[in-house]
Amino acid sequence: MLVSLLCGGHCLITGVPGLAKTLLVSTLGKILGLKFNRIQFTPDLMPTDIVGSEILQTQAGSAREFEFVPGPVFANLLLADEINRTPPKTQAALLEAMQEKQVTVAGTTRRLGEPFIVFATQNPIEHEGTYPLPEAQLDRFFFNLKIDYPSIYEEEEIIKRTTGREVPSAEAILDSEGVLALQKATLDVPLPDQVVKYILSVVHRSRPGGEMATEFIDRYVEYGAGPRASQCLARAARALALLRGRDAASVEEVRDIALPVLRHRVIPNYNATGEGVKVEDIIAKLLEE
Repeated sequence: MLVSLLCGGHCLITGVPGLAKTLLVSTLGKILGLKFNRIQFTPDLMPTDIVGSEILQTQAGSAREFEFVPGPVFANLLLADEINRTPPKTQAALLEAMQEKQVTVAGTTRRLGEPFIVFATQNPIEHEGTYPLPEAQLDRFFFNLKIDYPSIYEEEEIIKRTTGREVPSAEAILDSEGVLALQKATLDVPLPDQVVKYILSVVHRSRPGGEMATEFIDRYVEYGAGPRASQCLARAARALALLRGRDAASVEEVRDIALPVLRHRVIPNYNATGEGVKVEDIIAKLLEE
């Protein structure tokens, strides 16, 4: 999540209920001193509920004029809870704000404050009443992260920390200006030519029918990763190197960050589905080769 934030990229987080996805994002906002908002996506949510709307106000002297009331999208860190529970029109309103960093209401365009990062969650259990994000929209997310169940030792710690009288609270150690400075510093981390070539090799090998594709990829992949994957791998490798205190990005960073970048960009075909080959297996094989 920190890598995504340093790159100015948005995250899609998948996990079953009760794994503290909301708490994780809100705590991150507190620690970094960012303005945090949460939107609970429901089937009846409208685009104006996200971006805001103009309402008619009566001023002194009976004069009436429209006043813009900003929606929850006007924040630094936005949690879009269960984004797949709202219709495509409302999803598109948020995705436009994510891509353009601005909203247009009643013909007036308003810029969103910087930094602006969206962490959207999905529940993988039930699919009734959901509107799955199309692949083209999934591609706009920088990372696709999966949060799994905690281990028995981690869950023991969760019980001890959260069921007593005192609940731990986070304190701000940074502010929005500090986050912006770190984002700019990420761009200055060197990306050697051999790392760029490695990124291109990984992405091009993921495309079935291509010159670099192996028999395994041709057999199990319907669509490979596009150019946006190469850009995200390069940016993520820089950010991870910065967090690790290294002088330059390396192939090791690319390999460590490949799964969340490629998970939603490499599309398995019917052969993979029928034979139980998951996208994680495909990416692992891709890196192995």
